[in-house]
Amino acid sequence: MDTVPTAYKPQLSTSVVRIGIVAGEHSGDLLGSGLLQELKKNLPKLEMRGICGPLMQAQGCQQMYAMERISVMGLDGLAEKLFDIVKIRKSLVDHFSADPPDLFIGIDVPDFNVSLEYKLRRRGIPVMHYVSPTVWAWRGYRIHKISRAVDHMLTLFPFEANYYRKHNVPVSFVGHPMADEIGPPVTLDVARTRVGLDPHKPLIAILPGSRMSEIRRLGSLFIRTANWLLKRNPELHFIAPFVDERSETYFKVLLAAEGQDLPITTQVGQSHQAMAAADVVMLASGTAALEAALLRRPMVVAYRISWLSYLLVRWFAHVDFYAMPNHLAGRQVVPELMQANAEPEKIGHAVERYFKDDVVVAEAQQAFAHMHSELKRGAHGRAAAVVCELLRVRVGNGI
Repeated sequence: MDTVPTAYKPQLSTSVVRIGIVAGEHSGDLLGSGLLQELKKNLPKLEMRGICGPLMQAQGCQQMYAMERISVMGLDGLAEKLFDIVKIRKSLVDHFSADPPDLFIGIDVPDFNVSLEYKLRRRGIPVMHYVSPTVWAWRGYRIHKISRAVDHMLTLFPFEANYYRKHNVPVSFVGHPMADEIGPPVTLDVARTRVGLDPHKPLIAILPGSRMSEIRRLGSLFIRTANWLLKRNPELHFIAPFVDERSETYFKVLLAAEGQDLPITTQVGQSHQAMAAADVVMLASGTAALEAALLRRPMVVAYRISWLSYLLVRWFAHVDFYAMPNHLAGRQVVPELMQANAEPEKIGHAVERYFKDDVVVAEAQQAFAHMHSELKRGAHGRAAAVVCELLRVRVGNGI
């Protein structure tokens, strides 16, 4: 089975279905809650337990451990968490081996989940992984362990599914929930009214990232870029949304040092509204780039990491692009400026090009519209259909 079952519609099951699950970040909690909500429509006696967040708990998942205990960004905090992480993984292996679920689903966090999945699958438990590791981008050797660890992979992007098919790993592309949630684009006038800004002034959104390490590396860079742009166009205004007050406060410290005269509005939350209101978005490579594309907003992507991390990425990488819109298009649709190329003048010129060339804007927005239609598939429902089909084929259980 390498596609989502289209003709198959799960029948209402009267059997108890037990699923083990691990999500380690907020994004995984979002995916898991949407999946669980859809599964409950056909599996009213569904029981789920494992590692989850408040959204999955609200859908009835029993939390065995808090997500924060296994959540690690890169190497930050790994040393102090490593012993606890290893202990939790062993505990889950022991628990699910002694009391096997009908299916185990690992949601993202591959460094934790793939090893857990491998051990559970060896014990005869069917395993599904939701959200592909970036094995297609770097550290490709991991595909061998993944193929031994999972019975089925669920991907958010079509090129990921193609990669797994080439390596004979059962896979289904289910689409991206963000594409389902984001509706048709609104006009700039409407979007700016929603954020309380002048609809007639050119607006640039600044999103230096959600992690403090990203804001440290990119916040000052984007402020200096904004200063460079403002000197060339005094009519500009800027807006910068942040995930929480801590991030906003840190950015304001950077503003006080380098951007005191910058006409900028900061806010907590509402990144969607801020990007929708902007003529152009300056952002860090990551999920925000996909969100901007789905909102049809022209963007310039920049990223800086430590030189050691960059050398490791370049050593193990086997892709030409960093930004997800460029991955999806298979070509450079949006400018991406990394490491030494991420400097104010280069970023500024890339931003200015959108203001000067309507054809460039139109071509980008056309590519974004195609991406949206490709990813808008009803992801939660499609993922639930694959889960039910795997349960039916591998377990039976009256489904």
